[in-house]
Amino acid sequence: MNKPLFLQAFEGTNEKVPVWFMRQAGRYLPEYQAIKKKHSLEKMFKMPELAAEITCQPIDILGVDAAILFADILTLPTAMGFNIHFDNKKGPIIEVMKKFDDVHDFDDLSHVSKTIELVKQRLPKNIPLIGFAGSPFTVLTYLIEGGSSLTYAKTFRFAREESELFHRLMQMITTNTINYLNLQKAAGIDAFQIFDSWGGILRQEDYAEWVLPHVYQIFEQVELPSIYYLKNCRHLLPLMDQTEADFLSVCHTVELGERLFNKTQKGIQGNLFNGLLYADKTTLEKEINTILTAAQKHKKFIFNLSHGVFPDVSVDQCKFVVDCVHDFKWK
Repeated sequence: MNKPLFLQAFEGTNEKVPVWFMRQAGRYLPEYQAIKKKHSLEKMFKMPELAAEITCQPIDILGVDAAILFADILTLPTAMGFNIHFDNKKGPIIEVMKKFDDVHDFDDLSHVSKTIELVKQRLPKNIPLIGFAGSPFTVLTYLIEGGSSLTYAKTFRFAREESELFHRLMQMITTNTINYLNLQKAAGIDAFQIFDSWGGILRQEDYAEWVLPHVYQIFEQVELPSIYYLKNCRHLLPLMDQTEADFLSVCHTVELGERLFNKTQKGIQGNLFNGLLYADKTTLEKEINTILTAAQKHKKFIFNLSHGVFPDVSVDQCKFVVDCVHDFKWK
């Protein structure tokens, strides 16, 4: 049996372009909202039957070429001793630990393994499962800030004034991330993505010191097809390219045809601006074809968004994107 289209892209043998969406399992789907009315987000993450159902929903609905595990980048730190809960309007709220004395290696994440096992039983053979984790910097930023932030002032202060503790926590999260991804691998994921939502706020110098060594370790030590997503990444492309990731997933700050981007030998994933999911279909198809045409110079390419699907995006728009990508004459 031939490899699934998504996995063919890692070898550059695909005859059409695979497509999946970040945040494809979740909030914009009526089927997801029906489950959400009955259960809290924490319960949905921790109940394998529910998490597996949500993971699989987009496959038949959208026709995407890969499933991504329904979990959260804060699943790992929750199992490391952090008190985290999710507010429907404010997002994650974290009890900040002043001294971080109670942080430990993660304990029971068997519900994640069970979810993966159930998903693999349900998915068609031609649809691989993507596992994931947050980058250590993005995760630690959430933990220091106590949730999302506009300024990241607490993180910058902590990194400068508590430098030794900052680096120790970064390494602890890195080690646990490697072990967490290997747990997912043992349960059956076919590939993984690291989500680095906040690494792009940094200067090149700070990224090189605070982020790069840690994501390098992760991609070096987890032996699976891999993708590194970094939001607001244009100024950091040369450093992203130094990681051991197989694919670089780029946001809309990057033009796939620009000279800055021509040097990498890695596969590329991206990068339709998610705001364009509100555009009319003529505009949307034109933008999709522009990206795909520019991407043809890359031997390995996977189509995705610049970030996640917004909650009020039409399912029909997402289906339209998938169909346009699959219809494109690739090479």
